[in-house]
Amino acid sequence: MSLISEVFEQPIRLDALLKSQRANVETIAKSIRSRNIEFAFLAARGTSDNAGRYANYVWGALNGLPVALAAPSLFTYYQQPPQLLNALVVGISQSGQSPDIVSVLTEGKQQGNLTLAITNDPQSPLARAADFVLNIEAGPEFAVAATKTYTAELMTIAMLSAALSGNQTQWGELEHVASWIDETLKLEEDIQRWVERYRYMQQCVVLGRGFNYATAFEWALKLKEMTYVEAEPYSSADFQHGPVAMVNYGFPVLAVAPTGKVFDTMLATMTHLKEKLLAELVVISNSPQALTLAKIALPIPVSVPEWLSPLVSIVPAQLFAYHLTLSKGYNAEIPRTISKVTETR
Repeated sequence: MSLISEVFEQPIRLDALLKSQRANVETIAKSIRSRNIEFAFLAARGTSDNAGRYANYVWGALNGLPVALAAPSLFTYYQQPPQLLNALVVGISQSGQSPDIVSVLTEGKQQGNLTLAITNDPQSPLARAADFVLNIEAGPEFAVAATKTYTAELMTIAMLSAALSGNQTQWGELEHVASWIDETLKLEEDIQRWVERYRYMQQCVVLGRGFNYATAFEWALKLKEMTYVEAEPYSSADFQHGPVAMVNYGFPVLAVAPTGKVFDTMLATMTHLKEKLLAELVVISNSPQALTLAKIALPIPVSVPEWLSPLVSIVPAQLFAYHLTLSKGYNAEIPRTISKVTETR
């Protein structure tokens, strides 16, 4: 197994996950609806933290469920956990091993809250600490950089949204995710050629907004951990509040801008960056209008709905990071100084 094989494994894993975990997700949703749940309190680190950013938008926009992102150090080093009342306490971790994430669920349960673990290891400490477990069923992931476990986490979050709303249209759209990713994977040969342009890139910014705020962070993380590029993620709105000052002629800006409610503001930002500040854009989108602004255009299928676009838009970003890593002469399987499981406290 290699990182690139794990990237290409994603469609079959997500299709199987949708079929095998739906009944479990429906059971979890039923339990959530039976309680006086007022918000979700979510703990995660690294790539899983970016999945939490997705949950913040999906559960907030589609289920009316506010999401608060935990500060795990309050539970470990400070030993001053906040009072959680009527919360769904969620831990997301590929390995389920990190003690600080486990401590959040343990405390959440002690305070009488419903707890949920989203993990690739249903026998992990995190899973044992939870009332309910959503097994992401990604299979062994040997590359240090997470790819298929990330999209599997996003899939379970989206599935729980569909189950909570009881919206059959959402379930129908979820059934297309695997085929949309299959279509997007056809970009690989082109991406392999195009990334040569950025072989000597040392810094860039990555922009996204709304549901794809998570994608911007995950793309930037993959660039940092694999290519060692100083990639800084921003909401397109936050970027205008100061950081835009770093942009000048030829500065690389990577943008995730599928169609949807935030598209117009993303398009305006990208247009300003290209036409006024002379930035160089790499754009992931299903809008021809956005793609025409790009030096390198990475199209995703037109029919992808905004709420599911992070599951698809991250795939060309993964391919971009992988092939840029090889172009720079680095090892894509084992990045320097980091390991697969990081047990923070």
